[in-house]
Amino acid sequence: MDMPHTPTRSHWSNRLAFILAAAGSAVGLGNIWKFPYITGVNGGGTFVLIYLMCIAAVGVPIFLAELFIGQRSQRNVVESFEVMDRPGTPWRLPGWLGLASAFLILSFYSVVGGWVLDFEYRSLMNQFAGHSDEEIKAVLGSLFASPGRQLFWHALFMGAVVSIVMRGLNAGIERWNKILMPALFVLLALLLVRALFLPGFGRALEFLFAPNAEALKPAGILEAVGHSFFTLSLGMGALITYGSYLQSREELVRTAFTVALLDTLIALVAGVIIFSVVFSFDLDAGAGPTLMFQTLPMLFTKMTGGYFISVAFFLLVSFAALTSAVSLLEVIVTYWVETHRKSRTVTTLVAGGVIYGLGILSALSTNLLSGVKLGDKTFFDLVDKLTSSVFLPVGGMLISLFFGWVLGPKAAEAVAGKGKYAHVAALGLMWSARLVAPLAVAVVLVHGLRDW
Repeated sequence: MDMPHTPTRSHWSNRLAFILAAAGSAVGLGNIWKFPYITGVNGGGTFVLIYLMCIAAVGVPIFLAELFIGQRSQRNVVESFEVMDRPGTPWRLPGWLGLASAFLILSFYSVVGGWVLDFEYRSLMNQFAGHSDEEIKAVLGSLFASPGRQLFWHALFMGAVVSIVMRGLNAGIERWNKILMPALFVLLALLLVRALFLPGFGRALEFLFAPNAEALKPAGILEAVGHSFFTLSLGMGALITYGSYLQSREELVRTAFTVALLDTLIALVAGVIIFSVVFSFDLDAGAGPTLMFQTLPMLFTKMTGGYFISVAFFLLVSFAALTSAVSLLEVIVTYWVETHRKSRTVTTLVAGGVIYGLGILSALSTNLLSGVKLGDKTFFDLVDKLTSSVFLPVGGMLISLFFGWVLGPKAAEAVAGKGKYAHVAALGLMWSARLVAPLAVAVVLVHGLRDW
């Protein structure tokens, strides 16, 4: 199963560098924004338990499959399937879907990253202080209504992503992940310490970790399955690309579980912090998507040390968004540089510019283009739905099937290694990839398509 290396290919300098980068890719707005609010909507503890089970049964097997394909092929997201199978193989489809997903997702993700930067700036300038709850809640609406403000922050966020990726693997991506991820951990720890002293801390723990089956509906179970897939950055080519920078001797199982553990831990700690604040003021945990941009800024102003908490929180979210966005752009740049033999600097600038241009349509979807819809969906909604409901689940399902059925037992054994229980682990991984993960993702896919 050993494949030849690309002679000029860069590699991670060590295992820690890869873990931080892979965790940076996985840890994003989904952990700190989406996970807390979908947990709140779905009643807490039982939802969290099902989510954790799905991470193990669905997320980790596909995570390992993507890493293995990247590591053994030493190629970009499209060519990796040709190396592992044969030239022109139809199994390139998940590679093309991953490439398209990275392009489309980054175009609107950068807009949302801009929203976070806007709120970080407002926090730094102490612009929430002295305003009523309704005035603070209206800030998000005023941002949505301002094309110029959104495009400015969209440009700033995309510019930061481009500047990191342009410097290459070791001098850019690896170096900045070694700065941003530890900084993220420190900020998260400081916020958790502050949450310990809030009156709602105990209630937050109970809400997140005590079973509450009555509050969980069937749609919530599907939400748990779906989020366990999306939270690890599966199906978008990032892990195949990052895995291709691994040395062939790097052991994958321990690495994958470390990244999955970090990703899950950060989501849970973020949930504890956010619900400690929410419950301290006896507010509804099921506030939904507005929780981060309306409820929390309002509550921060009522807390002792609220200024510093607000600054730290939105800085934390900014770092998480940036590391995830970097991995998406790297998917596109790596493919183009390797396939068309172009300069990384030029490729990154051009790709970043085109993605920024497409993102303009998403930024204008809340104002000038809000009336331009396909059915009931704006451009922002359409691109979000297309990638999350179709491209990513189809790509992830195909990757899992490719690993389980095409690469088969030898690939599973290579991933499992030679430990005492390696044979059992290989069998479990192979059948998870062949049946469990594809079926679970297929259910998510069908459910997502029904929403259309």
